[in-house]
Amino acid sequence: MTRVYMNRWFSVAYHYINMIRDNPDGEAFEFYGTHPDINHMSLLASDHMGTEPEVFGREYVDFCVNFCRSNEIDIFIPRLHMEEISRYAHLFDEIGTKVMVCRDIELLDAMIEKDKFFEALHGKDLVTIPDYRVATTAEEFKLAYEELTAAGHKVCFKPTKSEGGMGFRIIDNERDPLQDIYGYVTLSTTFEQAYDTFSLTDRFEPIMVMELLEGTEYSIDCVATAEGELLAAIPRRKSTGRTYLLEESPELLDIANRIAASLRIPYAFNIQVKYNNDVPKLLEINPRMSGGLYITCLSGVNMPYLAVQTLQGKTIVPPTPQFGIQAGYVEQPLLMPNK
Repeated sequence: MTRVYMNRWFSVAYHYINMIRDNPDGEAFEFYGTHPDINHMSLLASDHMGTEPEVFGREYVDFCVNFCRSNEIDIFIPRLHMEEISRYAHLFDEIGTKVMVCRDIELLDAMIEKDKFFEALHGKDLVTIPDYRVATTAEEFKLAYEELTAAGHKVCFKPTKSEGGMGFRIIDNERDPLQDIYGYVTLSTTFEQAYDTFSLTDRFEPIMVMELLEGTEYSIDCVATAEGELLAAIPRRKSTGRTYLLEESPELLDIANRIAASLRIPYAFNIQVKYNNDVPKLLEINPRMSGGLYITCLSGVNMPYLAVQTLQGKTIVPPTPQFGIQAGYVEQPLLMPNK
């Protein structure tokens, strides 16, 4: 029985646990999960659940090490504080726990802070980078906006360090504030509203002010060996609403192969690109399983289990995914144990 620990994951961990548990080889797994909220849905598929303390840095790493030691964990699949866990990966080695994390700390730090990552990719000819500027003051934001609009771009901005759509805004100066009150919650703001807000402080956390990419968005879910040898790459096109298409795109598969060969990212990772004027441009690379990976697994490739196998050091024949699959998702009620 292999014991697996997942710390403070998104709710989709429910799917990934079940995919690993229901693997085609019949390998037995026992799952442990922790989260500050003991009722969080990410814990629902775990066999054992625990509450995490609100600590940071080395204190958080020590919590994870002690949890792995006391529960004799074989495999640790972290999401929260991956960069700190990577810095102290030797502590897990010492207790015999394999950790699914990139050990190239410089690369991992760069992937988590998007401006550093774009700088690191400059000149590598792996994927086109959007036009962008970094701002930490209202005046820097104003200058960045003016330069990008002068170059013919529509403009958006996002914190350099964030997950998903947190902090993402589109600048739209045609918005009607009264209409906004009666409409849906929007990601759009005017330049004046954003500038006035940024002017409330002398300096703020860095944001990337960048060209707005208005074409089709793709997530390319990938699995590689511990040495970064690509085993599988599956582009997932985001369509209308909750609809996705698993698409065999030679252009995107070439991007995945170039990135994998150059950066050598191990285990599960996700490349997000979006088209603008028929050119796929990089949004970010996440060094973990993506939130929509369970949709990608409809290709017939059990990617969470594949990533676990690579961590275990098993010899794997690269799988053949099925493309052309259109899929979506709906909410499903789940019974929770009484606490």
